[in-house]
Amino acid sequence: MSNNSPFQAAAIVRARMSAALGADFAPRAALILGSGLGVLAEQMTDSVAIGFDELPGFPISTVHGHAGQMVVGTLAGVPVVCLKGRGHFYEGYGLGVMTSAVRTLKLLGCEFLFVTNAAGSLRPEVDAGSLVALSDHINFLPGTPMIGPNDERFGPRFFSMANAYDADLRKLLQDTAAAQNITLHEGVYIAYAGPNFETPAEIRAFGRLGADVVGMSVVPEVVPARHCGLKVVGVSVITNLAEGLSPFPLSHEQTLKYAAIGAESLVKLIHAYFENIAKN
Repeated sequence: MSNNSPFQAAAIVRARMSAALGADFAPRAALILGSGLGVLAEQMTDSVAIGFDELPGFPISTVHGHAGQMVVGTLAGVPVVCLKGRGHFYEGYGLGVMTSAVRTLKLLGCEFLFVTNAAGSLRPEVDAGSLVALSDHINFLPGTPMIGPNDERFGPRFFSMANAYDADLRKLLQDTAAAQNITLHEGVYIAYAGPNFETPAEIRAFGRLGADVVGMSVVPEVVPARHCGLKVVGVSVITNLAEGLSPFPLSHEQTLKYAAIGAESLVKLIHAYFENIAKN
């Protein structure tokens, strides 16, 4: 992957945005939509779609439920860049699978990144269909996206991951959820390499480490986002109780089914959240 891929991708997106939405269109926020959550992009207005295959440095997803498409437009009054789908470490792209895409979002002028994903719950009281705002993460992947030469154009060699999931953005999200009568739990995300689901012993270990939800994404996006100065807010849609906590076998079909159920509440929450963002 070229070090200039984010700049090349950003130039392509700017040209398409300008032609379709006007030269003064300026994205303020970015969204990454996980498994079964692509319906949110369909709620956008005055939008233009660009395939990942047209954008240098963007991963071509091999996972059902990940469309591999950027949609630029307006959501609840806020100019937004939305990624329908993402790349995953387990697809063989490496830990930097989303680094170029995230840096492209930064170059387009986005102020913050809203990540969504499907995840398993390590808390029996937080069952399938629930929403969990991410307060922090544990990186259980075999390394970090920032391994290798540092690109000073985006950020320093060493950088803090304190407040990785911005407390102020999360407070607004919790206030929005309360106003919409949506139950929004809060917890720590642990990233697992996959593509196999975790063993019951691993789930027990993750719980002792302090994790509340487990998934196979998010961290490869949040780390480069913080490196380049993008604030982050995130929500997991719970699709199942983690292995060993439920008698039901885990499957990707189950993930998509309950992601769609949780997406109804998440779409409502994100709409109201961006309405509040538009006021500020």
